[in-house]
Amino acid sequence: MNRYSWWKYLIIAVALFIGLIYTLPNFFGEAPAVQLSSGKATLKLNAESVAKVEAALKAGGLTADFVEFDGSSVRARFKDTDTQLKARDIITRAFNPDATDPHYIVALNLLSRSPAWLRAMHAQPMYLGLDLRGGVHFLMQVDMKAALTQKLESLSGDMRTLLRDKDIRHSGIRRDDQAVIVRFRDDAGRKAARTLLTDSLPDLLWIDGTDDSGDVTLVGKLNPKSERAIQEQALKQNITTLHNRINELGVAEPVIQQQGLDRVVVQLPGVQDTAKAKDIIGRTATLEVRMVDDGTEAQAALSGAGAVPFGTERYLERGGVPIIVKRQVVLTGDNLTDAQAGFDENQEAAVHLTLDARGARIFRDITRENIGKRMAILLFEKGKGEVVTAPVIRGEIGGGRVQISGRMSTEEASDTALLLRAGSLAAPMEIIEERTVGPSLGAENIAQGFNSLIYGFAAIAVFMVFYYMLFGVFSTIALSVNLLLLVAVLSMLQATLTLPGIAAIALTLGMAIDSNVLINERVREELRNGSAPQSAIAAGYEHAWATILDSNVTTLIAGLSLLAFGSGPVKGFAVVHCLGILTSMFSAVFFSRGLVNLWYGRQKKLKSVSIGQVWKAQE
Repeated sequence: MNRYSWWKYLIIAVALFIGLIYTLPNFFGEAPAVQLSSGKATLKLNAESVAKVEAALKAGGLTADFVEFDGSSVRARFKDTDTQLKARDIITRAFNPDATDPHYIVALNLLSRSPAWLRAMHAQPMYLGLDLRGGVHFLMQVDMKAALTQKLESLSGDMRTLLRDKDIRHSGIRRDDQAVIVRFRDDAGRKAARTLLTDSLPDLLWIDGTDDSGDVTLVGKLNPKSERAIQEQALKQNITTLHNRINELGVAEPVIQQQGLDRVVVQLPGVQDTAKAKDIIGRTATLEVRMVDDGTEAQAALSGAGAVPFGTERYLERGGVPIIVKRQVVLTGDNLTDAQAGFDENQEAAVHLTLDARGARIFRDITRENIGKRMAILLFEKGKGEVVTAPVIRGEIGGGRVQISGRMSTEEASDTALLLRAGSLAAPMEIIEERTVGPSLGAENIAQGFNSLIYGFAAIAVFMVFYYMLFGVFSTIALSVNLLLLVAVLSMLQATLTLPGIAAIALTLGMAIDSNVLINERVREELRNGSAPQSAIAAGYEHAWATILDSNVTTLIAGLSLLAFGSGPVKGFAVVHCLGILTSMFSAVFFSRGLVNLWYGRQKKLKSVSIGQVWKAQE
């Protein structure tokens, strides 16, 4: 009656083993480390960089606990902060010999002290939020007026192209604040232009007017729906760009989220160098398309036999190959509306670009006149330009859709598309609030949070053992397993633990023990009704299960609502809360029943159970 099959005990053993393995890294703490990442869009680190870092440290007389490549950066862990600071200087000199033009970012970081065998099993500790780990907090304001102005400038170019293609004469196009004004000499031209522009540019609302000189005009303003779409797109692109830039800092689980209609909150746990964080976040990147100079003088300059020709500049291609590019800019990133990674007709990696009307016209003319020549796409960051790619023009390209391919891996195509699409901010941003949370305050928050958990757990354990005797011991062990599994799941998911998360763990403990109270009281009720001990145990668990399931499902619905509609601390609370409900159902019912079955199930003539005082009604 009260016996588990062997496979149920096997499930419990496996769950305990996995829970223990993935909970352990949280007890080792963190050690100082140095992280090396690329500071240039076209520069990538690889596994060979590890050997270079190790050689530089060895030459400087330092030894790291380990040096590893995590796919995008190289990280080296050290025993103390003094060694960390010395290692940072050594690595900086090795990878950035020219301090005025750094190619790599060398940042201080923290890594887990977990032993190698745990890291080999991909067992990592939970991330700690800003309130527990310390770091920097920025509140940034997006200049939405600049985003709208930039859109109107782009539309002005489209208007000129449309009117010229349809041979509709006008006296000029100018922008006045948040409106575009098109002047005409007669009403017939205005009517024709209005029909064309209304059909071709649905983002604008057109109003007839006249100016001071007596010319008739069309005044175009963005409609409210388009304004909202432009502002939302600008905010999303800025958030994407911030994510890309903050990755260079090596911050674990940064928080970058929208606040209101035009603000972005950026939280960087573990970052104490505010100046470097502001420098990375505030970077500007611009895109330019220029023609490559493959003439005799240019080739001589590349070989070192002559100077760079007049009207050209020398840059480096991907892989460090020098290239001579003309100064004249053909197109800028303002003409690019989209960039997506894909494949060409030969199923090789490629980048597909979409240009606006003005850019499409310019690109069509340039490609028609320069078939067989190379065109360079450059990305400028901090005043330094690098060639992302320099393909050969195979034929005239019209329609505003451009394909870049050749000598490019799938990963490189994705990176290039991302850089071209979100390499620069869609609208300027200004830091309007800045806060720094020191590591000592974070450590104090951790201590207070965990002390509250320990005291709460101890109080629950004392009450349960006093009131329910041996069944209280089983309930306390089940509660410990619930806490173990919850921490393990959070670690496996690499969730971020914050103060609201610690509050959710405390709430989970209370809810989990409530399930055991229901079971114990149900067993007591069966005993009061005269049931045999074995029958009382079986009926108690069976009858309590429905109530436990109902209460947990309704609570889970509330938690999922917080997860879906909440943000920031509320979402952090909801994640821990929902996971705690699931682990509590396993530990409070399945695991505690296993303990009871193991203790009482094999006793054939069981006369009583240790579950505290069973009060019986007086006859």
